[in-house]
Formats: sequence, structure tokens, C-alpha cells
Amino acid sequence: MRAILVDDEHLALLQLGKMLTNIQGVDVIGSYMDPEQAIEAAGGLQPDVAFLDIHMPGISGLTAAERLQEACPDIEIVFITAYDEYAIQAFELSAMDYVLKPLQKDRLARTVQRLHQYAGGKKAPEEAPVLIRCLQSLQIEVPGAGTEASRWRTAKAQELFAYLLHNRGQVVRKEALFELLWPELELRKATTLLYTTIYQVRQDLKRMGVAIEIRSVSMKDGYVLDAGATRIDVEEWEREISRLEPISAANANDHLRLMEAYTGDYLADCGYLWAENERQRLHMMWLQHAQRLGEYYDRHHRLSEAVNVYHRLQLKNPYLEDSYFSLMKLYDRLQEQTAVEDQYRRLIRVLEEEMDAAPNETIQQWYDRWRPLHQRSRE
Repeated sequence: MRAILVDDEHLALLQLGKMLTNIQGVDVIGSYMDPEQAIEAAGGLQPDVAFLDIHMPGISGLTAAERLQEACPDIEIVFITAYDEYAIQAFELSAMDYVLKPLQKDRLARTVQRLHQYAGGKKAPEEAPVLIRCLQSLQIEVPGAGTEASRWRTAKAQELFAYLLHNRGQVVRKEALFELLWPELELRKATTLLYTTIYQVRQDLKRMGVAIEIRSVSMKDGYVLDAGATRIDVEEWEREISRLEPISAANANDHLRLMEAYTGDYLADCGYLWAENERQRLHMMWLQHAQRLGEYYDRHHRLSEAVNVYHRLQLKNPYLEDSYFSLMKLYDRLQEQTAVEDQYRRLIRVLEEEMDAAPNETIQQWYDRWRPLHQRSRE
């Protein structure tokens, strides 16, 4: 394991180097008091691990770690710190390690052992593209690993990734991330947590074998997520919807497949408020598409298929009066009088309990005409 060491204190750097040299499996290939020099050299050296002091003049170890990751995407980071409770709390939740000063050889040896174990267990990125699912919940499907791999170490790491993915290809400013994730913290603490959570997300992606790049755009600006060849279900669904010709006998099955592929609203299980506009936009797109499909089946006397579509509409949006009314008329044509009554009662219950309202006049008039006729037919 090839290591570089970064500490602005000369004696501390010598001590760390001496300890690591005596631990089997570690080859110290560079020692630096200036983190800028370490970052510059790392691109050519491509070390496996960097041991970084957190508190250094100029740029901090957290900032240096972020820049080292960009120069060496596969590098592991071990922080050396005398204190900083916020950093330690974050580190304990992530894949990175930290070692407290004063240094102890046994503690360093355990760190090296952990690094070797982690390196041995890492997944190589798969050739087949990864699929990210955003409909209903956030899941990452890695070929050969399923969705079990897509477990995030913290809720903040998941939300940070989701927000960067939501804004993929665009610069997301750090100020926006502070406000989103840690609005109650002062800048220094929020900055520490942002750097550690970015590291955490990168480590989680690496562990899953997902080749998604998160790069910083200057230290003051923010981050850009590049999804590369990764598939994203909402992108694919919307692209297919836009490409389909109007519904016909030739492509009705394709329209049905896309209606059923919409397994839930955008990131619905996560409940992120920032996703609400996109959630509503996609929901309305699906709703209009499903309504057109139901109307097509109805016009072409494919009544059972129309019933299935309107039940799906009702399940997704129980406050949509038209779905109840369409089902009432379809069941009437199918001569299923009990089902007509059931749909009417369901509509009454939903409107009264949730909205304190009554059915619109058109529906009520239709039902008032229908009911006496079918009461007499049952007598």
C-alpha cells in the first residue's frame, strides 16, 4: 500500500513516517509539510492512501482531502487530528478513518489492517451500466449486486447525492448545500460536515462500484455531478413517453408498458421538499398520459382494459373525480351495477372526509338519473 503523509509540523511528520515504515504492507512514497505540494505530486504518484493532518495553515486537511480525491479518485484518506469533535462524529459514520494524536503504533497498525481489508473487498465498476431508480424511492441497481449495494451510511449522504443527481450537470453552490443540509450551523461547522459528507458519498459510490463523478468547481463555487453512462429511470421514462406516437392499435401496448413503468412519484419515499416541483411535473405527465390511454380503450370498446387504467389512476390520485365517474360509466356498460354504486360511495367518502365537498354537478346528475332506472330493474 503506497502512502503519502501531510503534516505542517516537521517532527510530527517524521514520527508518523517512522511508525508507518515499521508496519508491514506500507510503503511511504512522499512526505509533505505543504498540502499544495502534496496535491500537486499526488497526480503523478497515484498513492493508495494519504495520511493528513486536519489542522494546517493555508488549506485544511479536509479541503486537501477533497482535492486529493479529484487528483486520485481511488485514494483513501486517513485523518490525523488532536481534536475536532464535529469532524470525528462525521468520520465515525463514514468509510474513512481517523487517528488521534499523540500517535500510537498499535492504533496505526489497526488502521492499516482496516485499509487492506477495505481494499480487498472493493467492487470493480461493472461494464453494464448502473441503473438509478428515482421513482417512489432512491435505489441504485448495480449489475450482479442488485439494490442491496445501495445503502448509504447516513441520511445526509443520501440527500446530498440525491440533490446533486437532481441537478446533474449543473454547478451546485456550496451555500445552497449549507442551507439545504445544515441551515442551523455556523459556517465553519457546516463546511466541515459538507467536506466529510462529500467524501462519504464518493466512498459509498466507490463501494457500490458506481462510476459517477462528483467534482468541485473551484473551492468557493461548488460541485458538479457527472452521471456519465449511468441510466436514470425518470430520464428513460420521460424520453420514451416523448418519442411515442399518439395511441393506436399498433402501439397501445407500448403506451400501457410505460404507464405501468411509472412505479411511483419522484423520490416520494424520501419526502424531500426540494423535489416537489419535479414530483408534481412528472405526476401530471403520467396522469395525462394514463387518462389518454383510458379514453382510447373506452372509445375502442376495450372496456376491461379501460377499467384497469382508471383503477390505476385512482390508486395514484384518489382525489381525481374523473376516475370515479369514468369507472361508474364503464361498469354501467359492463352491467355491473354493484360496482357503479361502490364507485359512487367511494367518491362521496373521499370528498366528504378529505375535502368536505360533494361530487360535481355533472356526476351527481348522471347518478341521479341512473339510480332509479336500476333500482326498478332489480325489483
